[in-house]
Amino acid sequence: MAIKGGSMAVRHGVRRVFRRTSKGEASAGAQSEDRLYRRLSALGSTRGAVASTIDAYISEGKDVNKDDIDRCIREFRKYRRYPHALEMMEWMVLRKFRFGLTDHAVHLDLIAKVKGIDAAEDYFSGLPIKSRITSVCGTLLNCYCVEKMGDKAEMLFSKMLEEKMVVKALPYNNLMNLYLKLQMPEKVPVLWDEMKKRNVEPDTFTFNILMRSYSLLKDVEGVERIFEEMKLKHTKLGDWTTYSNLAIAYIDSGHHLKAKLALKKLEAEMNNRDRDAYHFLISLYSKLSDLHNAIRVWETMKSALKVVTNTSYLIMLQALKNLNDVKGMQKCYREWESAYLSYDVRLANTVISAYLKHDMLEEAELVLRKALDGSTGPFFSSAWDMFMNYFLKNKDVEQCLRMMKVPPSTEDWNVGSSKLDSFITAFNKDHHDMESVRELYITMKGITTARHRSLIYRSLLQAYISG
Repeated sequence: MAIKGGSMAVRHGVRRVFRRTSKGEASAGAQSEDRLYRRLSALGSTRGAVASTIDAYISEGKDVNKDDIDRCIREFRKYRRYPHALEMMEWMVLRKFRFGLTDHAVHLDLIAKVKGIDAAEDYFSGLPIKSRITSVCGTLLNCYCVEKMGDKAEMLFSKMLEEKMVVKALPYNNLMNLYLKLQMPEKVPVLWDEMKKRNVEPDTFTFNILMRSYSLLKDVEGVERIFEEMKLKHTKLGDWTTYSNLAIAYIDSGHHLKAKLALKKLEAEMNNRDRDAYHFLISLYSKLSDLHNAIRVWETMKSALKVVTNTSYLIMLQALKNLNDVKGMQKCYREWESAYLSYDVRLANTVISAYLKHDMLEEAELVLRKALDGSTGPFFSSAWDMFMNYFLKNKDVEQCLRMMKVPPSTEDWNVGSSKLDSFITAFNKDHHDMESVRELYITMKGITTARHRSLIYRSLLQAYISG
């Protein structure tokens, strides 16, 4: 067996010095990595089996070096299989592989994603001072930003400035994006000024965040000023996402003609195989109540891309729902039903919501019945809420009671307090007989809070007294 890349590698009893794969070995290494990755991919969602799988692979006499492991980790991260990627990092630690400058950053990021921010902080604290390089500190900063931990993020960012670690846009972008998440867009331009003072070059993401911050501040002139500055001083920056941000700012401020011009620019800038760009176009045209262009982009996307994903159908269904094009939505949904590879409950929920919005109860119930054959749990919870809200809005107490008798069988589901208040109030207006109130009490006994059971008990008592 052979392990290349640890403190020692052994093959047929001979010590071997660690080395990375040379160019001449690249093809063979890629094949080795591919075979190993295929075997690890077959683990599916099983946790705790990565180490034994690699060990078994090595015991068959196959070589494994650090480049192989690194490539597998990149693939797992790409497809968000973070637990498996972390297990591979931990396997390397146990085998005493030599970590490069960025390996600690990758390890820290995976720990945060799998075990949480506290574990990530413990890992960071345990690193030697010399290993707390820019990429590692930047990764911890990103973790704080993802978790919306503003105070810790600002404190770490200040320390990174003191240590002259902030020489690129990424740390600024992370902190700017955090301010947007915390609904503090006014802090973004301040950080931008600081960035310019320190001569840190912005990137496309920097300008997109800036434009979004001014948009949230209702400052369309600020959005335009940033856009013009980007075109004047940073001509290589900007892509279709920049025009999408410009269009959003115009839509939010009611400048619809300018928004349409921005969307035309977006179409000119985008790659015709960029699925996300099509999604933005469809959604933004729907916000402009432009059904013609939303459908045009949809048809163009279907022609340009071999596969139309569930998410693409969802984007289009939501657009048609927002545009009140029920017939178009029905056609799109039937098209998806005839071609989907995996059932996606979000699409059924979108169609049910649209039907109920247009008082098409029979059509909504038909979608529900068909969808229940392909989904359970969280889907029915969402559908239940939509039907319950519809019946409450129409003061249909009998249908509400029928819904109460078939609550979703999901552990994390609960009836909203305001929904129950509305239902009990409506019920008490129309039902004063002892039998009806007793039926309600029995039905809701297992799904309500003590306060609501008390309210129903009072209704029961009042009915008894009245009777």
